[in-house]
Amino acid sequence: MKKVLSLAFLSLLYISLTFVSCSKDDDDNTPAPKTKTQLITQSTWRFSAATVGGSDVSAFLQACQKDNILTFASNGTGTVDEGPLKCNAGDPQTSPFTWNFLSNETQLFISTTLFAGGSSTFNIVTLSETQLIVSQNITVGGTSQNAVVTFIH
Repeated sequence: MKKVLSLAFLSLLYISLTFVSCSKDDDDNTPAPKTKTQLITQSTWRFSAATVGGSDVSAFLQACQKDNILTFASNGTGTVDEGPLKCNAGDPQTSPFTWNFLSNETQLFISTTLFAGGSSTFNIVTLSETQLIVSQNITVGGTSQNAVVTFIH
C-alpha cells in the first residue's frame, strides 16, 4: 500500500510540476505603452472641437480653419496643411513648423501660432491613440480666457 501511495504522490508531483513549468506568462506579451512622441507622430491630426471659457466656439471658426491638417514628425518638425479650403488663396498649401515637449511632456511647443490671440505653447490635457486635447489662455476682447482645442485622427 505504501508503494501505491508513493507512486501516486510522485505522479501527482510530476503532473503539478509539469503544469507549473508550462504555464504561460501573460506579462511577457503585453506591449510597452507608447511614448508621447509615438502618440503624437503616429498619424495626422484634424480639428474636432474648441471651447473658450467653457463655451463651445466651434461654430464661430471658419470652415477653412477647421479643415487644416497637422502632421508631427518624430524629428521635431511638422507641417500645417491648409486642407481643401484655404482662408487666403495666396497662402501656401503647407507651412512647416518645429515642435517639442516642455515641462516633463506636459506642454507642447509649436513654433507657429495656430489661433489668433494665442501663443505657441499649449498645455496637454489629453494625448492618446485617437485624441490630442490642448489648452492655453488666449486674449479675447481684452480678457484672458482658457481655450481648449480637440484634435482627432
